[in-house]
Amino acid sequence: MNRNPVFSLIGRRLRLAVIGGGPGSFIGGMHRLAARLDDCYELVAGVLSSDPGRALSRAREMGLPEGRGYDSVAALLEAERKRQDGAEVVAIMTPNDSHFPYAMAALEHGLHVICDKPMTNSLEEARQLHARVRQSGRVFCLMHNYTGYPMVRQARAMVKAGELGSIRLVQVEYIQGNKADESKPDQLTGPRSWINIPEKSGPSLVFGAIGCHAHNLLRFITGLEVAEVSAERGAIVPGRQVDDFACALLRLENGARGSYWVTQAAAGMGNGLQIRVSGTRGTLEWRQEIPQVLTFRPLGAPIQTLVPGGPGLLPLAARASRLPASHPEGFPEAFANLYWDTAETIAASLAGTEVDPLARHFPTSADGLAGALFNDALIRSSDGGGGWVKSLPA
Repeated sequence: MNRNPVFSLIGRRLRLAVIGGGPGSFIGGMHRLAARLDDCYELVAGVLSSDPGRALSRAREMGLPEGRGYDSVAALLEAERKRQDGAEVVAIMTPNDSHFPYAMAALEHGLHVICDKPMTNSLEEARQLHARVRQSGRVFCLMHNYTGYPMVRQARAMVKAGELGSIRLVQVEYIQGNKADESKPDQLTGPRSWINIPEKSGPSLVFGAIGCHAHNLLRFITGLEVAEVSAERGAIVPGRQVDDFACALLRLENGARGSYWVTQAAAGMGNGLQIRVSGTRGTLEWRQEIPQVLTFRPLGAPIQTLVPGGPGLLPLAARASRLPASHPEGFPEAFANLYWDTAETIAASLAGTEVDPLARHFPTSADGLAGALFNDALIRSSDGGGGWVKSLPA
């Protein structure tokens, strides 16, 4: 498999600019690693801090080309548009409230966009941004990185191929313990303190941080929309002002039932994203903490364990597998699969050719809008006492 079709399509790497994610940032480092893993991008420019002085010093520290570390997003977009070798793609990894204005501005300047989740903090912004993406004709990738795991893609392909039959039940949960410390209910100083400020992190912190991943994973694997929710959200830790917990009963568009449970306040837990999908012909189970294993429990037949690179993989999963069977792949590779798919899609657009259909499975602005609709329904249901609220895309 050619893991770098960009060279064969346009004869060079795509020129990438970054907004946010300076030295020392976990998510920034992950974005840059993902961009380089398949050699599809060249990092040419960036704004690495909201503080102008730090932005320039961090650009030098990271080794950006001379004069292409900028002190503001406006300066980057204007200067790069004037260059013949200017950036073609921008990756946004900043606090949640800035995703909307930065993505809109990038699209206005003709750039393709890779945006960290959540896409926006409000439903109205999500509608506006999705409409702008469609008008622009540019590629927009929303970084729900768990959709890049080979076994998640195997699950999606198996559901689409009908191997589970008709979907009847879905259970998804994302359980963390990083906000379980009751001595720090709402820390407002230090790194990433913005997450405890609703104006920046959004109306439901736990949804913007992890809940949107759980919702997206359910949609990605099943291909179904959540039609209605009966929800509760709030804080488990005493004195906390932002959501650290949310749960909901779900009714999917095909009549299937489901459950959704997310929290960051389960003491001792790590990164417990997992999903179970049951159909009329069997059940699939996947856990992010053991991402190389997908368990299939067919009705009336032996349990099957599927792994990256192993027998029985469908083309969508095989494309996402870099290593031979029994060699574990993980978080960085899943991240990189979305960068790779996005690069191939952009390069095919630049070359005026049809893109490989297997490259079109990365989350887009449509997924961001669906997430915003779900979060809006979850909030309205919870605030209204848990009654059923519709959550279908407009």
